[in-house]
Amino acid sequence: MTLPVLHIGNKNYSSWSLRPWLLMKVLDLPFQEHLIPLFDENWDAEVAKVSPSRKVPCLTDGDVTVWETIAIVEYLHEHHPGAGVWPANPKARAMARCAANEMHGGFGSLRSAMPMNVRKSLPGRGRTEAAMQDIARIEALWSDCRKAHGAAGPFLFGRFCAADAMFAPVVSRFVTYGVELAPVSQAYVEAVMALPAMEAWVEAGRAEPWTVSHDEVD
Repeated sequence: MTLPVLHIGNKNYSSWSLRPWLLMKVLDLPFQEHLIPLFDENWDAEVAKVSPSRKVPCLTDGDVTVWETIAIVEYLHEHHPGAGVWPANPKARAMARCAANEMHGGFGSLRSAMPMNVRKSLPGRGRTEAAMQDIARIEALWSDCRKAHGAAGPFLFGRFCAADAMFAPVVSRFVTYGVELAPVSQAYVEAVMALPAMEAWVEAGRAEPWTVSHDEVD
C-alpha cells in the first residue's frame, strides 16, 4: 500500500507545513514526508511537480492532490473518521472549526511582525500595536475554547485536534518572541511545545542548513 505524501517546506520557517504535519504525527496517521527547500534555485521547478498552487503544504494520495491546509484537514477527517481530527461532540466540533478557520484567515499583523523561526530567540521583538491586538484576540479565543470544551485534557478541546494543529505555529512564535501570556495561555503553549512531534519538528528546523533571508528577523 502506497502511503500519502505530505509535501512541506523548511521546518524552521514553514508555518503552514507544520499544521498538517503535526496533526498527522500526533494522531498517528501514516504518511511520507517530502521536504522541498523554500525558494532555492530548484524551488519553482520542484514545487510545480506536486502542487497546482505552487505552494506547500500539499498532500498527494494516489491520484488525489489536496493543496490547501484546511482542505487537507477535512480530507484526513473524511478518510480517518475515528482518528479525532475534529472533536466528537457536535458543539465542540463546530467551535473547533470556527477557531481553525479564524486562524486560517486571520492574524496577519501577528504573522508579519513575528514570522515563524524556531531557531531564534527574540524576546520583546515584533510588539506592534496591531500584533498585540491579534495576540489579545488569540488569548481570548483560547480561553473560550478551554472553558467550554477543554476539561478532558490540556489542549483547546481537551484532546489534541485540528484546531491545535492550526495554532501550533502561533505557539512557536510566542516562544520565539517571548510573548507574555495569561496563565491559561501559557499552560496551553507549554502543552503544545511538549508534544514529542512538536519537539521533533523544532529540532529538525534548528538543524536545517537553509536560510531564507526575507523570513529572517535581525
